[in-house]
Amino acid sequence: MESWSFPPKYDELYFPPANSRYWFPQRETMPTAERDVLILERLKVVCDYAYTHAPFYQRKWDDAGFHPDHLKTLQDFEDKVPVIQKKDLREAQARTPPFGDYLCIPESEIFHIHGTSGTTGRPTAFAISRDDWRAIANAHARIMWAMGMRPGDTICIAAIFSLYMGSWGALAGAERLGAKCFPFGAGAHGMTARAAQWLALLKPSGFYGTPTYAMHLAQTAIDEGLNPREFGLRHMLFSGEPGASIPAVRDKIEELYGAKVFDSGSMAEMTPWMNVAGSAETAGMLCWQDVVYTEVCDPKSFHRVPYGQRGTPVYTHLERLSQPMIRLASGDLSLWVNEPNPCGRTYPRLPQGIFGRIDDMFTIRGENVYPSEIDAALNELSGYGGEHRIVITRESAMDELLLRVESDTATFTQGADALARFRAQVAAKVQKVLGLRAVIELVEPGSIPRTDFKARRVIDDREVFRDLYKKLEDVSR
Repeated sequence: MESWSFPPKYDELYFPPANSRYWFPQRETMPTAERDVLILERLKVVCDYAYTHAPFYQRKWDDAGFHPDHLKTLQDFEDKVPVIQKKDLREAQARTPPFGDYLCIPESEIFHIHGTSGTTGRPTAFAISRDDWRAIANAHARIMWAMGMRPGDTICIAAIFSLYMGSWGALAGAERLGAKCFPFGAGAHGMTARAAQWLALLKPSGFYGTPTYAMHLAQTAIDEGLNPREFGLRHMLFSGEPGASIPAVRDKIEELYGAKVFDSGSMAEMTPWMNVAGSAETAGMLCWQDVVYTEVCDPKSFHRVPYGQRGTPVYTHLERLSQPMIRLASGDLSLWVNEPNPCGRTYPRLPQGIFGRIDDMFTIRGENVYPSEIDAALNELSGYGGEHRIVITRESAMDELLLRVESDTATFTQGADALARFRAQVAAKVQKVLGLRAVIELVEPGSIPRTDFKARRVIDDREVFRDLYKKLEDVSR
């Protein structure tokens, strides 16, 4: 295959012909069985490298009775190599600070340091070498090419520049692509209105952010008297949260901007996180198996589920030297298929993207509910104002679900009858999609705070639920 080596080596001056659909035609379109043979050989090399350089893997694999010499088939990889999880990484970094005993390079070779925020526990530090950074940039440029972006395009990176890997990875890919990079960022007060003004001025063809922020940006632009469709965007690339593969959300963003929407994003630990990403012709997410080897597995056994079934993605780096992740369980939920793709690439696909984290699922009266399902349902309603909160609790012996939902301006200004009809539509939609009765509270447009980053819409709080429920009862009297 093209540029297929370990350690990875890429020609920084290489570009495919401008009219080529593929960056690497052989790697992207070869028969799956042929690619699997090459992936197996790479897995042997990667496992041997990790066993030799990382006490973390040597200890874990010795305990599991696995040695890289045992790897003869892809089935061996599934059966014999234990998964690792984020808690294992945190424990390793607590044991061997700051980067853990799975760091396979000298600290003097670290080029970038990123990580998690640590808001829910010990932060996890990502140490990335200069060579790894270039491999990430090349992989992202290749995948952005598949989406239709080209050298000379102006690409706006509208995501927080901090420890967060998403913005930096998109920027590295855009730079390698030869694009005019516009790293606007996000997060500061009043920045969204300025972003709209800059987009109207520069008219970039590409945009990276989160789906939530794109919707917030569009509404802010409209409030500023600007038309998002006049920004000239053609390609909008998203990660960080479910949404871009949800038809109602994707269609709304495409309608607002007149642009093509692409879903992408696995885990920051797995950067190049575009290892699952759509293409210009193929919706959902392709699993770019020659960048990161992806399995979709049963969340308990971590054995691969058949195509057409749901499971949790498990990822393995094929090109990482610094902190290689080998069978890292994502904790997300998705469904995969292996069928002909419209773009001609011979990768498995997540046709509905990532549904969300398994931990985000909550159970109401025996029904499993993912926040993304509620997001999708509300975005199909014409009176929806673009934001909501999900409040869950247990009252007496019954789980309860309350939705605080913004109406749009047109519905809100039409008065009580229009709001009552919209409330009934929301209740009926939730009942149909989830099979659940929910209590619905409508609030005025813009009253729920927006975010410049990932949306956090679920509140599991009994006292909040009681206050909201009492408020609804008072209104109904």
